[in-house]
Amino acid sequence: MQRKSILLLISGGIAAYKSAELIRLLRKAGVGVTCVLTKGGAQFVTPLTLGALSENKVYTDLFDLKDEVEMGHIQLSRATDMIIVCPASADILAKMAAGIADDLATTILLATDKPVIVAPAMNVRMWQHAATRRNVAQLRADGVTIIEPDVGEMACGEFGPGRLPEPAALLTHVLAALAGDSADALAGQPDFADDNVDALDGRHILITAGPTHEAIDPVRYIANKSSGKQGFAIAAAAADAGANVTLVAGPVNLPTPPGVTRIDVTSAREMAATVEKALPADVAIMVAAVADWRAAAIAPTKIKKDGSGIIPPLPLTQNPDILAGLASSPQRPGLLIGFAAETDNVIAHAQAKLARKGCDWIIANDVAADPMGGEVNRVHIITANGVESWDRLSKSAVARAIIAKIAEILPGME
Repeated sequence: MQRKSILLLISGGIAAYKSAELIRLLRKAGVGVTCVLTKGGAQFVTPLTLGALSENKVYTDLFDLKDEVEMGHIQLSRATDMIIVCPASADILAKMAAGIADDLATTILLATDKPVIVAPAMNVRMWQHAATRRNVAQLRADGVTIIEPDVGEMACGEFGPGRLPEPAALLTHVLAALAGDSADALAGQPDFADDNVDALDGRHILITAGPTHEAIDPVRYIANKSSGKQGFAIAAAAADAGANVTLVAGPVNLPTPPGVTRIDVTSAREMAATVEKALPADVAIMVAAVADWRAAAIAPTKIKKDGSGIIPPLPLTQNPDILAGLASSPQRPGLLIGFAAETDNVIAHAQAKLARKGCDWIIANDVAADPMGGEVNRVHIITANGVESWDRLSKSAVARAIIAKIAEILPGME
């Protein structure tokens, strides 16, 4: 990447702060960066910051005579390998789609003959608005690559698609595109708000997410590090595709995605009972990292140290196997999907789990390489027909790709 360079156009929005980290990561990867900052973007980051990180002049004004003499907007639009708009506001998407050129950034975009990648970031309602969807569809038709926003909590407190992906995930897209790979293919991300809206209309999809907490005494419990982010992202993607989504969530601090019915539980036994009550379902996706064991008996009071140095015994008993129970249920969903978080021999362990549990897919990921709670995931889909491995993607992109795959095969399973 030593001879590669990009022109980074930064528009207005709170996510503009992530552009600074993206510049740092690109420079570390050997990519040269020149920045163009819109008036809106300058409300959130300064030319001084961007210039210090990029070690290049930051351009802001279309009608700056000195800049036009030294580096005109036509030359800026051509003297680069690629143009990245990050973050891209709803306003700049609309201008790009309509061919409006009323400032330096939009004039460059209209004059360029280089590949353009756009990373939108905005409120969930703005992203889902019909006007934005039309603009995004037009840009795709024009050959612009769109990096779908992540699903998550907004600065305004709402939850849904619209968050700018983390800089590390953006870097993956940009480097793949510079290397000649398709950023859209890398993302594995259909656009549900356009062609795939209502792809799962009327389907009931049952999803579990997060950890379970198994009480030892009134103040202690057995748990794991599951954040629930992947399960919540899948629930959001399924709702975007028109499904009726029931999300059974363990103890996590995540907002409920729009259009999703959420039921909170604590223990594995509560989760198992809630899943059973939520049936029937067309598809069940068991993402939750359910504790395998629980204390055989919960102490009625806090277990105290007695000063002897002897560790009190903690007899364990096995929790119900929710996935295997669904597989043998008279109300077995038509498509039953389990998850496997593994630290070694990921595919082999997942294949054994598929045979043992009696489900249709196991989606496995290596939590030794990508610990729970992160923003990206690299998964392998294990079925009776073989293994399909995906590159590292944001959890939102993984979710959209899973839902797209479900929407594609579900009619043929009936």
